Amino acid sequence: MNKTSTQYDSAIATCKDIFLKKMKDYGTAWRILRTSSITDQIFIKAQRIRNIEDKGTQKISEDIRSEYIGIVNYSIIGLIQLDLKNDTRMELPAKEVSILFDKYANEAKSLMENKNHDYGEAWRDMRVSSLTDLILVKLLRVKQIEDNKGETIISEGIDANFHDMINYAIFALIKLSEL
Repeated sequence: MNKTSTQYDSAIATCKDIFLKKMKDYGTAWRILRTSSITDQIFIKAQRIRNIEDKGTQKISEDIRSEYIGIVNYSIIGLIQLDLKNDTRMELPAKEVSILFDKYANEAKSLMENKNHDYGEAWRDMRVSSLTDLILVKLLRVKQIEDNKGETIISEGIDANFHDMINYAIFALIKLSEL
């Protein structure tokens, strides 16, 4: 488990570094996005990964690793947006965003540790393509929850699905780093 924790921290650090650099370039322009738009952004990234996996080729030089990083970062944006849904500020201070990033990354890691305890790190025996499919399933679930105005009868909410997508994308990044 210590190996997983170290690998997880390294992958999150890479994601956060890119997140903060993009924030320096663009500010928090993502504050304009509705949850459904964030979901669609993640869907586009996951669908591109799946297309590349299925076709075995790509025409855009950006690799799938960068798409998984985007899935992590957009999922964290989704969690921040859910948390700040009544906050009308369009521009957030970098320090505040960094703290929020860490909060949601730590929540996702804690969830991963709890699930790894129960499942015995079964993800290590999975294919990266299966992780992509699980992200797509989570996205379809979120879309359905959004269509139901955020209401669920028995299922977890949007936030839980964002946490799972973060973890599946981090697992994919770890597996890709081991190839």
